[in-house]
Amino acid sequence: MGELRGTECLNQYDLEVISLKRGRGAVICETDQGMMLLKQCDVSEKRIQFEEEVLSCLKKSEDIYVDDYRRTAGGELLAAGADGSKYLLKQWYGGGECDMRSQSDILAGVCQLASLHLKLRKVMPSPLWEQKSVEPALLAAVLEKRNREFRRIRNFVKQRRKKTDFELLFTSSFEEFYGQAAQAAEQMAEISENRELFLCHGDYNNHHILMDGQQTAITEFGKMHLDVQIWDLYHFMRKALEKHNWNLRLGKGMLEAYDRILPVKKEERTYLYLLFLYPEKYWKQLNFYYNSNKAWIPERNVEKLRILIRQQENRQQFIRFLQINSSIL
Repeated sequence: MGELRGTECLNQYDLEVISLKRGRGAVICETDQGMMLLKQCDVSEKRIQFEEEVLSCLKKSEDIYVDDYRRTAGGELLAAGADGSKYLLKQWYGGGECDMRSQSDILAGVCQLASLHLKLRKVMPSPLWEQKSVEPALLAAVLEKRNREFRRIRNFVKQRRKKTDFELLFTSSFEEFYGQAAQAAEQMAEISENRELFLCHGDYNNHHILMDGQQTAITEFGKMHLDVQIWDLYHFMRKALEKHNWNLRLGKGMLEAYDRILPVKKEERTYLYLLFLYPEKYWKQLNFYYNSNKAWIPERNVEKLRILIRQQENRQQFIRFLQINSSIL
C-alpha cells in the first residue's frame, strides 16, 4: 500500500480495502463498499463542496450515473495525506470509455449529455456558486486573444527566411483559417451578452464517459461551471467529427439525438455554428508551434496540420449545414 501515493488516507474512511492498483492517474481501490477511486485534489474545499452539492442533486435521478464523493469518518470531503497533499475518494464505475470509433457509442454519449443538461437545469443555485471557478467564460474575449496570437505568428513566420515544412503549411493555409477565426470572433461578440446560462460539465469527452453495456456513467466534474450548455455538445462533437473526417451524416445524427431529448433553440444553434466556425484545432497547432522550439517541430505535429488542411473541405460542408440551421444565413 505504501508504494501508491496517498493511500494512507484510506485509513480515514469507514471502509475495508481489499486491493489497490494504479489507474487513470489515480489509485483504483477495491473495497467492501465497492470500487473507489482515490486521486490527489488541488482545488479548494469550497469548490469540492459545490461539486458535491450539484452531484447530490443529480444522484436523485435513477437514470443517470455520476461521481459520488465519499466523506471521511470525520465528515471531511478531502483527506490529508502524509505529504500534506489533499485527496478525494469517490465511487468508481466499471466499463470502458466511450469508443470514438463507434458511432453507436458516440450517439449514446450525446444522449447521455442531453439528459445531464436537462437535470442540471433543475439544480437550484446556492451561495456555493459564488466563486470564480463557477463563473461563465468570456468566450468572445478568449477568441479575440487567440486571434491576436494568430497575427503575431503570421508576422513571425513571414520574417523567417528558411521555412520549415510546418511553416510552409501554415503560410499556405493561414488566410482561409484566419478568415473563419476573425468572422467567428466578431459575431460571437455580438451575441455573447444574450447567453442563457446553465451549469455545464465543462470537460465532456470520451475519457469521462464510462459504458459497461448496462449503464453509462459520467465522471470528472472538476471543470463544471455556468455557461451555454451547447458548448459541452460542441466539445464532444468536434472530437468525434475529427475522428470521422467530418462525416456530415454523423454530425447531423449527433445534433438530432441531442435535440430529441433537449430541443436546441435557434440562438443555441447560432452559438454552435460560431463555435464550429472558429478553427480551434488549427489554433492549437499554431499555439504549440509558437511556444516550442521552432527550429524543430515533431513530424506528428506537421502531420496533424496536414490532416487539418486535408479535412477542411468536409469541415466546411458541416459548418454550412450548421449555418443553414441557425439564425445566421
